[in-house]
Amino acid sequence: MTPDDALAQLGSNPQKAAEMATYHKIERPYLGVANPTIDAKVKEWRAVIDLPTRLSLASGLWDSNIHEGRLAAAKLLTQARIRPDDTDAWNLIASWVPSFDAWAVADHACIAGQKRLVWEPSRLDEVERWTTSDHIWTRRAALVITLPWTKQNFPKPDELVARDRILGWAASYVDDPDWFIQKSIAWWLRDLSKHDAPRVVSFLETYGERMKPFAFKEASRKLA
Repeated sequence: MTPDDALAQLGSNPQKAAEMATYHKIERPYLGVANPTIDAKVKEWRAVIDLPTRLSLASGLWDSNIHEGRLAAAKLLTQARIRPDDTDAWNLIASWVPSFDAWAVADHACIAGQKRLVWEPSRLDEVERWTTSDHIWTRRAALVITLPWTKQNFPKPDELVARDRILGWAASYVDDPDWFIQKSIAWWLRDLSKHDAPRVVSFLETYGERMKPFAFKEASRKLA
């Protein structure tokens, strides 16, 4: 299956495509296809193609620069375990990060990356390098892709170490005025507050005055 074949299977809706272009405000082609349709097609493709073909298809769909193509590329690589080896999948996802330019596409790719990162946490070393990038979306991705570390109710010692490490990255962002960076800090803290409120309270006591008011409010929204 070629990327063109896959895109043809997704179909198009010109009216919806125009609406999506207005909503996302990013200049790229849109098909006007809803997420459930993409999900269903990706499920079909994954059932009939092997991993090398899936990686090639994902790469081609991403390179198409079509909104739905990029979403499909990310969904093709979103699964808990990729056999026999997920290194190529991780490398492909990581190669997309410098081309992030919008939250919807970036978030789908980061969801795929989360699975690979949880499977091999040593990849946090690579993600840490993203935190000093000149590219806003790369910096944001470092927090979005590590959201699984906010969710453990009973973290193991190494997971606590990783949690504190990522909180350190968030602390390095607090003076960044960009809305999306501030939102990513708030998102990480809000999700963490459901499982580890004391760490969030400590973070906000230390750095809260330096955060944008909207981000502070969002970060503390789930605290009792």
